[in-house]
Amino acid sequence: MRKNSNLLMALGLSALSVFLFSCNELSDSEQQSEVIIRKHTIRFTEPPKRIPNRNSVDAPLLGNGFTGLALAGPPEAQTFYVARNDFWRLKSALDESYPLVLGKIELSMPALKGASYLVEQQLYDATTTARFTKGGLSVSYKTYISAEEDLLVLELEMNGEDSVEGYVNLSLPGEKETINNPPLERVFPDEREVGVTKEGVFYLWRAFEDSVDIPTKAAMALRMGQSSDGSFVLKPGKPVRLVCAFSSNFKSNDCVADVIERVEDCSFTHLNEIEKHHQEWWKDYWQKSFVSIPDSVIEKQYYLSLYGMASCSRDKDFPPSIFGTWITRERPNWNGDYHLNYNHMAPYYGLYSSNRIEQADPYYMPMLAQIARGNYYSEKVTGISDGILLPVGAGPLGIETTRRSPFMDTYFKGWIDGKLVEDEGFFMGQKSNSSYAVVNMSMQFYRTWDKEYTRKVYPFVKGVAAFWEKYLTLEGDRYVIYNDAIHEGTVGTMNPILSLGLVRMVMQTVSDMSSFLGVDEDKREQWAFIKDHMSDYPLQERNGKTVFRYTEKGTDWWGDNTLGIQHIYPAGQIGLNSDPQLLQIAHNTVDEMRRWSDFNGTNSFFPAAVRIGYDPDSILVHLNAYSRHTYPNGFQLDNPHGIENWSTVPNTINEMLCMGHQDIVRVFPVWPREKDASFHQIRVEGAFLVSAELKNKEVTSLTIVSEQGRPLTLLNPWKQKKVRMEVRKSGQLLDEKELEDDVFHLETLPGTSYLFVVND
Repeated sequence: MRKNSNLLMALGLSALSVFLFSCNELSDSEQQSEVIIRKHTIRFTEPPKRIPNRNSVDAPLLGNGFTGLALAGPPEAQTFYVARNDFWRLKSALDESYPLVLGKIELSMPALKGASYLVEQQLYDATTTARFTKGGLSVSYKTYISAEEDLLVLELEMNGEDSVEGYVNLSLPGEKETINNPPLERVFPDEREVGVTKEGVFYLWRAFEDSVDIPTKAAMALRMGQSSDGSFVLKPGKPVRLVCAFSSNFKSNDCVADVIERVEDCSFTHLNEIEKHHQEWWKDYWQKSFVSIPDSVIEKQYYLSLYGMASCSRDKDFPPSIFGTWITRERPNWNGDYHLNYNHMAPYYGLYSSNRIEQADPYYMPMLAQIARGNYYSEKVTGISDGILLPVGAGPLGIETTRRSPFMDTYFKGWIDGKLVEDEGFFMGQKSNSSYAVVNMSMQFYRTWDKEYTRKVYPFVKGVAAFWEKYLTLEGDRYVIYNDAIHEGTVGTMNPILSLGLVRMVMQTVSDMSSFLGVDEDKREQWAFIKDHMSDYPLQERNGKTVFRYTEKGTDWWGDNTLGIQHIYPAGQIGLNSDPQLLQIAHNTVDEMRRWSDFNGTNSFFPAAVRIGYDPDSILVHLNAYSRHTYPNGFQLDNPHGIENWSTVPNTINEMLCMGHQDIVRVFPVWPREKDASFHQIRVEGAFLVSAELKNKEVTSLTIVSEQGRPLTLLNPWKQKKVRMEVRKSGQLLDEKELEDDVFHLETLPGTSYLFVVND
C-alpha cells in the first residue's frame, strides 16, 4: 500500500508540474503583452481637422468591429460620428451603393470654450480618455465601445470649485455630412426619425427601403444618467454616465425598440460587467500574438494598426469599407466599397501572420456572395461557363457597386466607348479581379489548414481556376494571357506580370485545397500543368539592370503604384528559395521602383522586399519613415485611402521576424542580427504558431506549436550546431531528441509544442 501511495504522490507531483508549466507559460506571455502594449499611448493634442470627410479622417477612432465612432470638435462641442459596417444603401448600380453615416452624438459644454485639448487612447484595453482644462477647471471623460455588446459607455467628471452645465443630443447627418452636387453627386431619399421617449431616452434611426435591392435600417439610443431632457450638471466628485446602444435590421427584428430597451436596462452593476468583459476581450486579443522590437516608432504603429483592425472588422457578413467603420460624409470616395483590384484585400494581409483570424474572416463572405455574378460575367463576357470573372466594384450581400446603369450611360459614356465596361461590368480591362480575390483565401488556407473554412471558399477558388483554364491560350509549351490589363484602363495588354503571378497562385491553391478536401482529383493534373507552363515573367533593361517588365506587350513601366512586384507579394511567387537569378532581378526591380511611400502599393512593396531578402536595415529605415508619416490614429498623412495601410507595418515586421513561405519555417530570416527582438505566436504556413527570441546576435529560444499536425520543415537557426528538441502537449513531455542538420524535417502532432534549444 505504501508503494502505491508513493506512486500516486509521484503522479500527482508530475501532474502538478505540468499544470504549473502551462500556467506559468500563459502568465508570462500575458504579462509580456501587457507590458509591451501599454507602452504605446495614442495622443491627440488638438481637435481633428479632416472631419467630416469623404476619405480617411484624422480623428480618434473607436469601434468593436460592428459600430465605429470618430471623435470630432473642440472641447465645448464634442461630436461623435457614428457609423456601422452593416448600414449601407444597397443597390447594384454605379454610385448608388455605399456605407452611410448613422448619426451623431453631440456633447455640449459651453464653459469649456478656449480649454486645452488632450485625448488619449490606451490600446491595451481600448479605452479613450479626454481632458479639457481651462484655468482651475478641468473636465474629463473615459469612454469605450464594448467589445462584447453594441454599446458605448462614457463617464464624465470634473475637478474644480464650480460646476459645469452641459447638454447631450442625438442628431442626423446634415449638410456638412452630405454631398449634394447633382447630377454627378446625388442624394437618395431615406426615411429618418429623431425622438425622445417618455422615459427620457433619446433615439434616432435611418432607413433606405425605397428603390433599393436590399432594405437597410439602423438605430441608436442614448441615455444620460437620470436626465430626461439631455441636460446635466457636472460637480466635483459626482460623475455623470452616458450610455448609447446601436443596432440594425440585420441584427434585430426591431432595431429601434432593441436599442431603446438596452439603454433602459443598463444598471450600474450591468455596466460594470460590460466593462469587465470588454477588458477581457481585448486582453485575449493582444495575447493571440505580439512582438517586441527596439524601434518604438515602428512598434507603436504595429499595435495601432492591429487596434484599428480589431475596432472595425468582426462582422462576417459586413466587412469594413475602404475607410473602415468611420464614415463621416456621404458619399465616401470610391463608394467606400470593396474594390477588388487590391483595396479590399490589403487591410487583411497582416492579420493572418498576426494570428487574428477572427478579424480576417469577414474578408471572404462578400466574395462568396459574388459567385453567381462572377458566373454571369464569365459566361457573358468571355463565353466561359462555370468560371468566375468579377468587375472592380463589390459591396455586401452580393451587391455590385459599379454596375452599368442609365446614369453611367448618360454621364460616363466615355467608359463604355473606351471598352472599360463589358456587358454591365466595370472591368477597366482587368481580368485579374477574381484572381486577386483568391489571394486572401489562399493566405488563410495555408496558415490554418482549416477544413471547414476550406469547404466554404473552395467553390470560389475552383470557379476562378475554371475561368483561367479556358481563358488562357496555349502557344507551344507556354500559356499566354491576352486582352488583360495591368493597370486600370490599359486595355488589351498581353501577359500582365501580376496576372501571371496570380494564375500560378490560383492553380497551386485550388490543387492543394482539392487534395485536402479529397475532391476533384481528376482536375489536379491539369491545374499543375497550367501552373508549370505559364509564360515567364517579362523582363527589360532599365539603368543598366535587368528588371521586371509590367507586361510582355503593352505597358512596360509605371510611375507609381507597385503592380510590377505584386507577383512577388501578395501573389507569393518569388521567395528566398527561388532561383538566384530571379531573386537578383527582383532586387533590381525593388531598387528601381523605390515605392516605400506610395498612395496605393506600399502595403505590398514592403513585404515583397522582405520576401526576396532585401537589406533589412534599409527596410527598417524606410518603415520607420512610413510609421512617422501618419496622423495620430495611424492613417497615412495626405493619403486618400484608409485601412489598407494598416497591414503594412504588422505584415512587414512579422515576415522579417518569422517566415513560412515556400514551406520552410525561418526565424529572423530578414532581420539585423545585432537588433534584439522577440515574438510570440506568429502564424505561418502549415498552421504553425512560432515564438522566438533573438538576443546578442543569437537565437535564445524557439517554440513551434503545430495546430494541425502537418509536416514541419525548419531552417536550423543555429546553423550546424546540434539542437535538442522537446515535444510537449498540454505541458506534458512526450518526447525528447537531438537534431543535427541545416534543415530539420519533422512529422508533427496536432496541438503539440516543439521546443528547440541549442546544445552548447
